[in-house]
Amino acid sequence: MIDIHMFSSADKVAGQGVGAVYDELLELLRKYFPDEFKISINNYKPSIISHYHTIDVPFFLSTFSKKRGRKIGYVHFLPETLDQSLKMPKFASRTLDKYVIAFYKRMDILVVVNPNFIPRLAAHGIDADKVTYIPNFVSRETFHPESAENKLSLRQQYGIPEDKFVVFGAGQVQDRKGVDDFIALAKRNPDMQFIWAGGFSFGMITNGYDHLKTEVANAPANLNFTGIIPREDMIDYYNIADLFLLPSFEELFPMSVLEAFSTETPVMVRDLALYDQIITPYAVMAKDANDMDQKLHQLASDRQLLADYAQKSAAAAQEYSEDHLAKIWETFYREQAGLAQQDQASAEG
Repeated sequence: MIDIHMFSSADKVAGQGVGAVYDELLELLRKYFPDEFKISINNYKPSIISHYHTIDVPFFLSTFSKKRGRKIGYVHFLPETLDQSLKMPKFASRTLDKYVIAFYKRMDILVVVNPNFIPRLAAHGIDADKVTYIPNFVSRETFHPESAENKLSLRQQYGIPEDKFVVFGAGQVQDRKGVDDFIALAKRNPDMQFIWAGGFSFGMITNGYDHLKTEVANAPANLNFTGIIPREDMIDYYNIADLFLLPSFEELFPMSVLEAFSTETPVMVRDLALYDQIITPYAVMAKDANDMDQKLHQLASDRQLLADYAQKSAAAAQEYSEDHLAKIWETFYREQAGLAQQDQASAEG
């Protein structure tokens, strides 16, 4: 049995993707490999593998101990991602940026969820050979398409007419997520129902907090901001929706898109180069708010086109399935355990 120590505080902040990624991986390992991997959480005793999911200072300090074995770092963000998400004084922002890279450089290997971030890490001085790509995934047990009958029942439960075209978005309410464009689209399309699930996870230091707080409080009648809701309740909204729309300007591999794929909900995202290898083949790509608006009307008026993108979502769900990723994680951890044992043998020899 391979001893893996997970280090994470991802669940301390509600409504963020890092926590969802962490929870999904733990569930996968416990489900598929109960007898192969022994998982410990925030345990500082000696281990073969230490997998860091968040960049807490105590975790950083622990990397200097020889007890940590092979150190794996999960890259959920880059300095530029944080700069677009958090409103901080320049000195604090620069300090945090340096700390993030210092943390990543303490790792023996980094895991990125988007291959486009390998050269961006290299630009920060991190050896690309020490970075590997493993995509995110979601459990089909948690996120799955409901029957037409259940979808109708959900609409009745949430007070949404059967014939209303519903556009759903999710994520933290911040500038980086393109929430302003989502609001603008709702105002331009009063005959459609817009729903955004998520809130200000980082409070007043969220980029765009001041103006978005006002916008949320004065949202048009056809736009519902739900606030932060339990992840297990999100499946209702995906199944209510005709379209999932994520207008973000910067992402790694958004869990919300994977959740939409898994429920076979058609997906639209902003046309970003960082999506090229992971999302573009399966989603409607839109350059800006005007393009989103035009394509919204195309989809609302062409049910066959909408059905085609539902099929693309189903194909993506298969590509990023739990079964597929279980094999990839098993191979990865076994390779890392072998390297850790080699390192230990060299140190003793």
